Amino acid sequence: MTVLSIGVNAHLLSFTPGYRRAGVSQYAEQIVRHFMSAVPRAGDALTVFAGPVAPPDGYVPDDVRWIASRLPTGHAPGRIIWEQIVAPVVSARSALDVLFCPVNVVPLACPVPSVVTVHDLAFLAYPAAFHAAKRRYLTAMTRLSVHRARRVIAVSAHTRDDLMRHFGVPTERITVIPNAADARFSPADDAGAVARFKAAHNLPDRFILFVGTREPRKNLRRLIEAFALLDDADVRLVIVGASGWLTSDLAPLVQSRGLSDRMRFTGYVPDEDLPHWYQAATVFCYPSLYEGFGLPVLEAMACGTPVVTSRMSSLPEVTADAALLIDPTDVRALAHALHSVLADDARRREMSEAGIARARFYSWERTAADTLAVVRDAACR
Repeated sequence: MTVLSIGVNAHLLSFTPGYRRAGVSQYAEQIVRHFMSAVPRAGDALTVFAGPVAPPDGYVPDDVRWIASRLPTGHAPGRIIWEQIVAPVVSARSALDVLFCPVNVVPLACPVPSVVTVHDLAFLAYPAAFHAAKRRYLTAMTRLSVHRARRVIAVSAHTRDDLMRHFGVPTERITVIPNAADARFSPADDAGAVARFKAAHNLPDRFILFVGTREPRKNLRRLIEAFALLDDADVRLVIVGASGWLTSDLAPLVQSRGLSDRMRFTGYVPDEDLPHWYQAATVFCYPSLYEGFGLPVLEAMACGTPVVTSRMSSLPEVTADAALLIDPTDVRALAHALHSVLADDARRREMSEAGIARARFYSWERTAADTLAVVRDAACR
């Protein structure tokens, strides 16, 4: 077998608590962590290109080369400069055989073959939800990247179809490799621990949970409107996740509907606490208008929490028949779905068991192994 030198652009990897550790950063972290184990074990060389923030002690194995940038790549301008100007130079100097880029963009002048993972094309599906400059950049660079890269990975069949439809990428150049939920997302094995978590965070016995960065396509306005229609005064709505953009209208909506005492916005919560939030919730609701995959839905199912989610984009593909799917634009349908799950103990148990079984279909080990196979294939062609 040919010995390869594999590089990974890990500049979206974050070791600082905050919203940047969510979403695609979780994907980058899982891929990097599994690559650092698998690549040297197979006899290949791995070089990880990362930001200036040092990883935790013991994070990087001795047989992995970790190169930290001097640029502030935790912010978009610095990351763009590194990707398009610095990356081609360091790829050549490091004698790479292939460069893997885990989030949508490759260096356009890269002197070695590249592989890119595309997570979604939300900037095309919902352009109004993005600032104009960011939308133009993502559209242009993703389009160029998927044609420049030797192989393209899509996190769902829905994203693959979007790539073919919007950018004309041939199906034979795209491999669908789904995300997964980390092993720490699992059903609670100690009811007492869940009760103590609720008490420590002043949570009610029953509450609806949403997890994700607050932005327009997450459809939180309609979730709040649907919650206002529920006549169960004992149920609360808890929104976990940092504020993204264009969501300043949520607070006035909560006040106008008289929900200030029945709702809570927690902001960002530490990664290690997320499983407890899922385990404590009565229902998880994710009425997103568009997702490339929808990782919070899979995490909730892995924890055994009944899921109500959208029947749009990739979410039916991810959940199969293990969740209750609704039209996310229909507020009354969403309210009815939430009520039907909250009011039926037997249905929640059935949904919990179905969700756990569906979540077992995915694993980060398989995702990383399949990704590495595509990277090696791109290098050897």
